[in-house]
Amino acid sequence: MSSSEASKTWLSQDAYDRLQAELDEAIANRPAIAAEINARREEGDLRENGGYHAAREEQGKAEGRILYLKELLRTSEVGEPPASGKVAPGSVVTIYFDDDQSDTETFLLGSREIASTTDLTVYSPESALGAAILDANEGQTVTYTAPSGADIKVTVVKAEPYQG
Repeated sequence: MSSSEASKTWLSQDAYDRLQAELDEAIANRPAIAAEINARREEGDLRENGGYHAAREEQGKAEGRILYLKELLRTSEVGEPPASGKVAPGSVVTIYFDDDQSDTETFLLGSREIASTTDLTVYSPESALGAAILDANEGQTVTYTAPSGADIKVTVVKAEPYQG
């Protein structure tokens, strides 16, 4: 898989539309934030003006979110989720840990941006677990290194398209 394919984020059309609407709203809100900064600037000494600094901080957060959303939407793949049987972004994956088949976990492998549209836990394909199981087939066992440094074995029980 090339690095450009790995950086793609699968989104349902609904999730894409919701994120596009958020981006449009954030861009439309820029003049209001600028007006707030100007209003706070008029209050006096900028070194001691908490309202001005709060407005500038809010502007920074909004601009950061705009850049993030633009990049996410630019690199997203919208449409039908991946096929069953192989783990890919947009898959609902069931795994079990350390050969304990009774202790399974089911989650969505995808962007955290779609977490608000599902009750499933969402793991990023860039996370340690997500990267380890990416492109794995059902029944395949993989090992990954957890942030604690421990090596963890997981077996993919099921991989099916997300129907959100």
